[in-house]
Amino acid sequence: MAKGKISFDYDYCKGCRLCVEFCPPKILAMDTSKMNEKGYNLVKVVEPEKCIGCAFCAIMCPDSVITVERISAHG
Repeated sequence: MAKGKISFDYDYCKGCRLCVEFCPPKILAMDTSKMNEKGYNLVKVVEPEKCIGCAFCAIMCPDSVITVERISAHG
C-alpha cells in the first residue's frame, strides 16, 4: 500500500479543520497547544506511519497549505 508524508505551511493555516474531517485514516488532529502568528491552532499528524498518501487533506484545504509526498512502499 502507498505511504505518504504530510507537511504544512503553518503561516497560512486558518485552523478550519477540513483536513482533519476528510482524512480517511483519521491521522490528523488539531493541536490546541500550538498557534501560528495569526492566532490559529495548528494541525498535527498523530500517526504519520498510517498516512496512505491519498492527499484528501491537501485537496480539501481551502488555503493550499498542505503538501503530500508519496513514498514508495519499497524505500
